[in-house]
Amino acid sequence: MRTRLAAGIAVLVVLSQTVPASAAGPLKSVTNRYVGSAVAAQHLTAEADYRKVLTREFDSVTPENEMKWGVVEAVRGQYDWSGADEIVKYAKKTGKSVRGHTLVWHSQLPDWVDDLEAAELRDVVKNHIRTEAGRYRGKIRAWDVVNEAFNEDGTRRQTVFQEKLGDRYIADAFRWAHAADPKAKLYINDYNVEGLNPKSDAVYELAKSLKRQGVPIHGVGIQAHLSLMYGFPAGVKENIARFAALGLDVAITEADVRIPLPVTPEKLDAQASYFGQVWDACHAVRRCVEFTTWGFTDRHSWVPDVFPGEGAACLFDENLKPKPAYARLNP
Repeated sequence: MRTRLAAGIAVLVVLSQTVPASAAGPLKSVTNRYVGSAVAAQHLTAEADYRKVLTREFDSVTPENEMKWGVVEAVRGQYDWSGADEIVKYAKKTGKSVRGHTLVWHSQLPDWVDDLEAAELRDVVKNHIRTEAGRYRGKIRAWDVVNEAFNEDGTRRQTVFQEKLGDRYIADAFRWAHAADPKAKLYINDYNVEGLNPKSDAVYELAKSLKRQGVPIHGVGIQAHLSLMYGFPAGVKENIARFAALGLDVAITEADVRIPLPVTPEKLDAQASYFGQVWDACHAVRRCVEFTTWGFTDRHSWVPDVFPGEGAACLFDENLKPKPAYARLNP
C-alpha cells in the first residue's frame, strides 16, 4: 500500500478521545498472533517516543517504504539498503519479527522497469527478487511477494508485469522468492479483499490454483484499509476461513480505519468497532496468524495525504496516546 510521500503536511487539529494504557499490558501480550505495525526508519532514528511505543506494543514490524523497488533500486544496478537494514537491525535488537514488503508491485516502481521488453523484464524481476529476498535470507518471517494484482471486479490488474509477462508472473515470483529464502512464509497481498466480493473471490481462486500447481504460496494478506464513510465489509470471518481451508495462513497486513474529519467521540467509538471486528474475525480462525496496522500513530499516517478530508486512522493519536480503538483490542 502507498504510504506518506509528501513532506511538511500540516498537523490536523482534531478532537481526541484518548484512553489510559491497558492494565493488561502491551498489545503484543494479549494475543498469540503476531501484532505488528508498519514503520519508517527515519522515525525510528529521530523520535525516541515513537521508538519507545513501537518497541513496547508490537512484536512485528513491516518496512513502510524501505523495501520497495523504487527505494532499493531507483537506478538500475545501484542499491540502497540503508533504510531496510536499519529496520532489520532494530527488529533483531528488540526481538521482533519482520514482514517484508514488497517484492513485486506496480506502484512505487522505478521508471526504468516499465521500459523493459518482456524477456529482459522477466530476468530483471527474477534478479530483483533473488537479490532482495536473498540479502535478508533467514531474517524475514514473511514476504508480501506480489502486491495488489487484481481489479475490483476480480480481473487481473494490467500492470507492466501482467501485460508483458502474462499470468505466469505470479507463480514465477513465488518460486523465485522461495529459492532465495526457503524458510520465509510467502503471501499474496491486496486491499478491498476483507469480505466476500469479486476481488476476494479472484484472490481465492488464484490461491487455490497456485496450491494445486505446487507453487510455494503460504498465505494471503488482507490489507484492511477501512473507512467510516463505508459500511463494514460483509463476511470477513467467512472470507478468512475459506482461505484457511485451503491450507493457507492469513494475515491482516495493513489495518487502519479512516475517519471523516472532524473527529468526534462518536466517530472514535465507531472506529474502535471497525478495528475490533477485524481483530475478532482474525481471532475466530486459527490460521489467521497476524494483525498488523499500517502505522500506529496519527502523527505519521499516510491517510491525510491520499484521502483529503479523512484522517485519524491509527490506534494512537499524534501525541502517542492510545485511542478507544486500542482499548477495544486490549481491554
